[in-house]
Amino acid sequence: MSDQRFIIEMGMGNDQYGQDYTKAAARAIEDAIRHSSIPMFDALGLDHTEMRVQVTVAVQEPEKVDCAKLTQGLPRGRAEVKAVFGGLNVTNPDSGNVLVMASAAVEAFLAKQA
Repeated sequence: MSDQRFIIEMGMGNDQYGQDYTKAAARAIEDAIRHSSIPMFDALGLDHTEMRVQVTVAVQEPEKVDCAKLTQGLPRGRAEVKAVFGGLNVTNPDSGNVLVMASAAVEAFLAKQA
């Protein structure tokens, strides 16, 4: 039986002063999941651990994202986080400070229901 995606949420987050890609990614993930409520688990008698959660975060320097830390912060399901190239770095021309912007897609999958 193959998994079927039943939800996808997108979010954006940033770190304005620390150039912390993990912090920006965590804020993007939080932005995405804060808009979701999934009452079907209670309605159908499903355990949320049956859900596979796949998170993709995009930043300019994906190798600087601590994916394990982000995975630990997800509240439900069996989660996996991967970082890819994307997002945006914006440099303040006056101070040289770099603002890091991340985008995230949070997808949830379940085995096809009969």
